[in-house]
Amino acid sequence: MAAEEKNRWLPYRREVEDCKLRLICFSGGGASTFTSWWKNLPAAVEVCPVQFPGRENRVREPAITRIPQLVSQLMGVLDPLLDRPFALFGHSVGALAAFELARQLRRQGLGGPEWLLTSGYPAPQLPQRRPAVSHLAPPEFWQAMRDHYSMDPVLLGSEDMKSFLYPGLRADYELVETYVYEEEPPFSFPISVFGGSHDPETTDLELLAWQKHTTGRFRKQILEGDHTFIKTARDSLVYEVAQDLGYLMAANASRF
Repeated sequence: MAAEEKNRWLPYRREVEDCKLRLICFSGGGASTFTSWWKNLPAAVEVCPVQFPGRENRVREPAITRIPQLVSQLMGVLDPLLDRPFALFGHSVGALAAFELARQLRRQGLGGPEWLLTSGYPAPQLPQRRPAVSHLAPPEFWQAMRDHYSMDPVLLGSEDMKSFLYPGLRADYELVETYVYEEEPPFSFPISVFGGSHDPETTDLELLAWQKHTTGRFRKQILEGDHTFIKTARDSLVYEVAQDLGYLMAANASRF
């Protein structure tokens, strides 16, 4: 893959010369969410935020609307980064992408992550409990955001912001609504899940249901906030991630 193409997928990657572990991050909202995370993580951790097409600096590109196609693209983009230990972090639909990427790596006999960290997303085997919206035209789509998804009223009052966000946000919902879960064995690596105390996208039981997907260490942590707690509770979330990665690196010092 050409360097220009990789830069579109990884616009905020900060290379670490003595990198011991890469943290590859996904969020449907955009890769800029993770730009400052490196400041509060162990120095040997290299943060690699992934930018999906149709978001932020890629807003003019067609968004990918099927998880298998997204994972296929990610396999090619991320292959050069998997030459050393790595962990996956995903928020919202990014959690689903991280989960299925880990599964695809296993199917192909490739090395999986050292840790999977998911945020603001129910366990993938659970049925959708929210109304489908990806098929709606913009007026009906935004009305559904108002009625069912607790969208920020300030954003809903800005026609410019809605026009800018609609393609990527609609694609996020299509990724989720067309996803088909298939049963596979659990992973052996640890899983941590994070949720917002007032996040309408998840319940406590939906987060706990992630435990099904690992035979190893599992933990759940609730942070203050709604679905945007990844931003509003950033310091607390990054602290929790740092605790997991620090534990991982200390427990496996001979490999890192």
